Amino acid sequence: MLATHITNPTEAQVDEYIHNAVPTLDLTVHHDDLFNGAATVMTALFPEWNTSDISFLQFKDGITNKLICCTHNPTGTQVLVRAYGKKSEVIIDRKQEIMNMVILSELGLCPPLFGKFRNGLAYGCIPGKVFKVADMRDPHMMELVAKKVAIWHSTVTIPGERSSKLFKTIHKWIHEVPEAYTKPDVQEIFAKNFDMKQIYSELAMLEDHLLRLNSPVVFCHNDLLYGNLIYDEVKDDAFFIDYEYGSYSFRAFDIANHFNEMCGFECEYENYPSRPVQLKWLRTYLETAASQTEEESKAMVTDEDVEQLYREVNKFALASHFYWGVWALVQAQLSDIDFDYMPYAVLRFNEYFKRRDEFFAL
Repeated sequence: MLATHITNPTEAQVDEYIHNAVPTLDLTVHHDDLFNGAATVMTALFPEWNTSDISFLQFKDGITNKLICCTHNPTGTQVLVRAYGKKSEVIIDRKQEIMNMVILSELGLCPPLFGKFRNGLAYGCIPGKVFKVADMRDPHMMELVAKKVAIWHSTVTIPGERSSKLFKTIHKWIHEVPEAYTKPDVQEIFAKNFDMKQIYSELAMLEDHLLRLNSPVVFCHNDLLYGNLIYDEVKDDAFFIDYEYGSYSFRAFDIANHFNEMCGFECEYENYPSRPVQLKWLRTYLETAASQTEEESKAMVTDEDVEQLYREVNKFALASHFYWGVWALVQAQLSDIDFDYMPYAVLRFNEYFKRRDEFFAL
């Protein structure tokens, strides 16, 4: 294991560690031939498997990558093959993603990474049921997720610089937004709804406001939407999948982003959790986080602690809208996934402007 106390490993150290930890295949899985590509990956990683014994199923909910579930029928073993979305490297640091998966697997927080190929990964499945949007608002499920988020934030240490990448990432993405989109219908929506000078100005104001909060920096998942949450009925526990956006960030951002995702891809913001629901979730989170250290206890979580985190989280909900709004503006030009990125960007920024003054005033 790459020592987690090495806070600034060199690129060579990271490359060597990944090279030794993860088998590398000189293969490409093409988006127009996913099953054959996945079969080639499986037989390369598991030479004892017969292609005729493997069944393939494509999951179509994702909006960044192509995902195939490969089931070895004689043993029941399931492996996921993920082919990266077109030009998704502009959005995602793939080396960071692999490091995340290797370390999280060693900590027992994610399944093993079996191998990587030119444009993707092959990794294990977490048993259980994928959440639906409504599950995110179920009281018992909310408690399980709050506890697991607290465990992540309290215990996960990934090699690298331990400063938030949130605004660095947004600044990187915003420079990838094109002056004009190649698809006329996309360009029409963009021109009607966005003034990039205003967006840049808003980003500067938002960053200044949120940095003053001094929200603790922890390792965050950064994408806790329903499709990345798994309920294991046997263990009565929640688990997280898909770690490609994982990085050090502000704890309040990770929580706020999860709250925003309770509204689903349709952005039904009437489902944003109410203050009483949030306070209960946040207390569970803080009590679980406190229990992870010997010197703290549940008794040390005060009402003011919960209120302070409530203020932080709702302010960072604005950053979540901005983050995914800019992400969608970039994806609208680059991605070949069947998803309406530009209308999604409009919905996220509309909610940002609708709630900005209210949340700034908290």
